[in-house]
Amino acid sequence: MSRPAGSAGAELDTFPKYLLFNAEHHASRPAMRHKDYGIWQSWNWSEQADEIRRLALGLQALGLSRGERVAIVGANRPRLYWSFAAAQSLGAVPVPVYADAVAEEMAYVLDHAEVRFAIVQDQEQVDKIQSFQDKIPALKEIVYDEPRGLRDYDPRGLTAFTSVQDKGAAVERADPEAAGRWADAIRAASGDDISVILYTSGTTGRSKGVMVKASAAVKAARDTAAFDRLTEKDSVLAYLPLAWVGDHYLNYAQGYVSAFCMNCPESPQTVPQDLREIGPTFYFAPPRIFEGLLTSVTIRMEDAGRLKRWLFDHFIQVARKHGEAILEGRPVPLLARLNYALGNLLVYGPLKNVLGMSKIRVAYTAGEAIGEDLFSFFRSLGINLKQLYGQTEAFLYVTVQKDGAVRSDAVGPAAPNVDIRISEAGEVQFRSPGMFSGYFRQEDKTAETMTPDGYVKTGDAGFFEKDGQLRIIDRAKDVGRLRSGALFAPKYIENVLKFFPNIKEAVAFGDGRDFSAAFINIDLQAVGNWAERNNIAYASYQELAGHPEVYRMIAGHVDETNRRLAREPMMAGGQIRRFLVLHKELDADDGELTRTMKVRRSFVAERYHELIEALYDGTTEKNVETEVTFEDGRKGHIRATVRIMDAKIHGAAEPIREAAE
Repeated sequence: MSRPAGSAGAELDTFPKYLLFNAEHHASRPAMRHKDYGIWQSWNWSEQADEIRRLALGLQALGLSRGERVAIVGANRPRLYWSFAAAQSLGAVPVPVYADAVAEEMAYVLDHAEVRFAIVQDQEQVDKIQSFQDKIPALKEIVYDEPRGLRDYDPRGLTAFTSVQDKGAAVERADPEAAGRWADAIRAASGDDISVILYTSGTTGRSKGVMVKASAAVKAARDTAAFDRLTEKDSVLAYLPLAWVGDHYLNYAQGYVSAFCMNCPESPQTVPQDLREIGPTFYFAPPRIFEGLLTSVTIRMEDAGRLKRWLFDHFIQVARKHGEAILEGRPVPLLARLNYALGNLLVYGPLKNVLGMSKIRVAYTAGEAIGEDLFSFFRSLGINLKQLYGQTEAFLYVTVQKDGAVRSDAVGPAAPNVDIRISEAGEVQFRSPGMFSGYFRQEDKTAETMTPDGYVKTGDAGFFEKDGQLRIIDRAKDVGRLRSGALFAPKYIENVLKFFPNIKEAVAFGDGRDFSAAFINIDLQAVGNWAERNNIAYASYQELAGHPEVYRMIAGHVDETNRRLAREPMMAGGQIRRFLVLHKELDADDGELTRTMKVRRSFVAERYHELIEALYDGTTEKNVETEVTFEDGRKGHIRATVRIMDAKIHGAAEPIREAAE
């Protein structure tokens, strides 16, 4: 039996209810796949319901009760996704935690959420939790999926996932009515129950626990699944961080309401290969992923033969000129269509196949702003890439773009049943079906985020274009003015810089200053490949970043960025006058990035204040010493002499003043 995603009755207001529905109506259709030791294993909806029921009954036997929090930590694994549904089926609340968080960060979330149980992937997560267990007083039991390395651990408070399911199976054998009672409890559950607590990425400080009610989560997922016509015939690759709202919404929530198949990769390293093997029809990636894909394509073409490079360059120009118009069904001259069709045969089709995007019907990007050129590049290949704007507090979607009405410089009109307004101060505010019910144990923060009439303050500055699409400028607190009065929008500048494959990250400065300046992180893969082809030897990231030829290359990218900014009347005054190539990569373990890889701008500004001042006082080089955190948690220091270069200004930008005193 097939049904539109939006046709379910109001009684289907929790994801466990959808589990029962799908197990009955889509019993034999694939619900989950996982690649393990190179082999794809599959579970249909009926089998998945059996796995979840045994897990739930086992957890119940271990003492998990209604309302208690369950931490879920690890990579994208079927058993961890089943843990969400198992906890929800018992009235407990799953709390996903970033697997790459250092032990102290993880302990903070587990303690703040007052978790009773933690379901984790492997030894690494067990070690992190146990190293801070005295700071997590409510935690009583850790359930682990992969047993490798845990055989000699103290078994008290430590249980294998399979053992929990065995307990559940034993309960079913001893009590034939247990399964029925479990299903009846699901059907009787209220949509007002909290479905999940998702901790924010912590861009501006400590993470906050966003509580989302079950009915709100279901309504939001149902609206967007219907919007993109997602059905049980669709397929996704679940590779995003398990704790991020994007993964929980796009894969778990939409997967349950539309009954599509979720595919889990073997490891983060095998994602590109797994993507090619699965060929998903629905795809999501943050801008950083698309930046990486473009970098890898660029590197491969630089290493290709002369004929292949010529074909690629020629047909990419054809695609840039006509690709988006053809994708959207707009009028295109016959000769251009024939040229594009030939390009599809020789370049675009093979390239999409290599990227695993041949079957994509709908693709999205969000999480942070994407460069317009980068966005247009993928659409020109015939990939239906669209933008959405969202927040954890909205349970993701705030805006979404319709097919055929896609812009690279905007993020779309309001998503279905979402109301958006712009405050007098220019801040974007919204109300939505999936909006959160508050921050866990932080009523004061909830009050700060809500307006008196029930809108959520996003903290982002934006405005509506004439066609109704929302355009996000930047974080409201980050948008400023230079002393000349020129607009300073750092994220806009950074995105133009990051279009260049050699630039991985950029941080712009300028609010209240005489001019804009920037830190730049090189992309080690792209620049390392370039160095190899140009016989440039280096022993470390630091050495490569400081090489004169690398500076010369980056100076060219900064110059082109300024040329582009000069063509934008609002941004021309924000051209970059000075820049440096940072001696280390910005790292989440060092607190410089969030776990979703967003720059923590205020932290970076505080940590590297000496380098920022050097950008503005005319210094040409600066000796620095920076503390770094290694993967095992140990601290170390790196020392470097960082060069600072001037950049050329184009067009009618304001003339430079004297260096700030």
